[in-house]
Amino acid sequence: MPRPVRWLLLNGVILPFRPRRSAEAYEKIWTDDGSPLTNHTGALAAGVGHQLGDRYVVRFGMRYQEPSLALALDELIDAGCERIVLVPLFPQYASASSGSALEAALAAAGQRWNVPNVSSIGDFYDDPLFLDAVAAVAAEPLAEFQPDHVLFSYHGLPESQILKSDPSGSWCLSTSSCCEVVGSVNRFCYRAQAHATTRGLIERLGLDPKDTSTAFQSRLAGQKWIEPYTDVEFQRLHGAGVRRLAVLTPSFTADCLETIEEIGIRGREQWETLGGDLLLVPCVNSHPLWAQGVADMVRRIA
Repeated sequence: MPRPVRWLLLNGVILPFRPRRSAEAYEKIWTDDGSPLTNHTGALAAGVGHQLGDRYVVRFGMRYQEPSLALALDELIDAGCERIVLVPLFPQYASASSGSALEAALAAAGQRWNVPNVSSIGDFYDDPLFLDAVAAVAAEPLAEFQPDHVLFSYHGLPESQILKSDPSGSWCLSTSSCCEVVGSVNRFCYRAQAHATTRGLIERLGLDPKDTSTAFQSRLAGQKWIEPYTDVEFQRLHGAGVRRLAVLTPSFTADCLETIEEIGIRGREQWETLGGDLLLVPCVNSHPLWAQGVADMVRRIA
């Protein structure tokens, strides 16, 4: 957005209202140990460190929370690391998530006078290491719950950001089938990558594609976001006769506000009001198979 418009949106709409609403939402999911996102990520870092062994130093940093990216990088540099591998924990690439985290991490590294070699791991939306871990976490809860339908709910993005990822300027969002395959023209399309993740998990979990769907959550007012919207999909599914709904959130590797509160609390309330039962399948969090998967990703380039 132009800077004046962005300033008006931030100071006139977001800051006067959103912090209070966010605080109320965080209060619902807060634990005695603090933020679930921080706790799960810290446990994952410990698990990855165990997998990699003593030759590696593993730290985690948060884009908007503590411990910060700058602190994590300082600890790695002060420990004498000769090479740093950045692992943005976003399975599907988006400039607003993966790109923003990499930008912030590299800017923090650039504040140091002596900087070791820095490399990064890219998206892993279709990486078997990630898909196998998600399937391992989901298999048992799904078998116990026996859902009528499985919904894969991903964080949303404005359509404008999807269109900017298309170098051709004519493929993304042009047809209803534009996300059925990922190729050179939509290599960095977040929506196409999300659908690819869904297809990979359907195969691994042995699901009937007719009993699954993909939707996008966490949209904000003011511009059009990618569809279908998760809350609207709830209504459609109930109208189609679904009563036992399982929801997976595979754009998140750790349970957080968007999974626990948005789906597990508000989404569940919406679904139960419609007259059904909802299962929120946990994220991979610090599952041993996922810790091993991250460690193996690091080994590939380290």
